[in-house]
Amino acid sequence: MAETLTFTLDTGDGEPRDVVIKLRSDLAPNHVKQITDLASEGFYDGVVFHRVIPGFMAQGGDPTGTGTSGSSKPNLKQEFSSEPHVRGVCSMARTSDPNSANSQFFICFDDATFLDRQYTVWGQVVEGMEHVDALPKGEPPRNPGKIVKATVG
Repeated sequence: MAETLTFTLDTGDGEPRDVVIKLRSDLAPNHVKQITDLASEGFYDGVVFHRVIPGFMAQGGDPTGTGTSGSSKPNLKQEFSSEPHVRGVCSMARTSDPNSANSQFFICFDDATFLDRQYTVWGQVVEGMEHVDALPKGEPPRNPGKIVKATVG
C-alpha cells in the first residue's frame, strides 16, 4: 500500500504548493484505500476546501464544493483509534452516523482532541503544513483554495 499522498494546492495565488501526507494504513486501512483509490482516479483534482476554520481545521473532498456530497463509492465503516487529533492530522468528515465517511476529509490546524475516538484518523501532514495554513478561510471561503492534483506515492 502507498505510504504517502501529495496534494498540490492552489492557495489563491496560482502557485502550486505541495502538502505531503504520511498515510496511516496501520490505523485506518479501509479509509486509506478509499482515499488513495479516489486520488488515483483523479477524484480530488480540482476539489476546493469548502470549510476552513482558523484554529480548527480545513475541510475538503466534496466534488460539488458545498459540503453536502461525496464520491460514488460506498460509505465506510468507522475505524476510530486513540490517535490524537493534533496539528497536521488528517481525518475523515462524516455525518452524525459514524459509518458515513466517504470522500470528505479535514486537516487539523491545531489541537482538536475533543474529536478523538469519534472520527477516523488516516494521515499526518509531514511536509507543507504552512500551505494548509495559507488556505483562504471561511464557510465557505469567498475564493476557496483547491487541490490542483492529488498524487499517491
